[in-house]
Amino acid sequence: MHVFWFLLLTMVVVVTAVTLAVVGGGGSAVLQDVEPERFTDPLPASRPVGRADVEALRLPMAARGYRMADVDEALSRLGAELAERDARIAELESALAGAQASAVSTGTDLFEQPGEDRPAEPGDRGAAPADRGEETGR
Repeated sequence: MHVFWFLLLTMVVVVTAVTLAVVGGGGSAVLQDVEPERFTDPLPASRPVGRADVEALRLPMAARGYRMADVDEALSRLGAELAERDARIAELESALAGAQASAVSTGTDLFEQPGEDRPAEPGDRGAAPADRGEETGR
């Protein structure tokens, strides 16, 4: 019976000592407080976000997954970048459509380089009468 009480008392002392050591019951803290992991935005502010930037994006973990604020911040940044690109694409497409429409109405070639002379084709307005098959002597 004395052995049982001795083992029980020893076990209580050991558990108490380990608990105090882990919690830091002494004058100095054994386990130091760690700063929580915070999101540092790796997405570039000086240039548009690219595929490599999105692939390199790593969000900090929380106790139950990812930190919602960090995920929301990254997704809103990516959404803004995509909206900006979509607006730019729409602007360029409308400018191209306008240029094509004006080229069709005036008969100019959009892809002709400045200063490049193209041979006259039959039926061109600017072709010489001989090129069109008309007689020049009459």
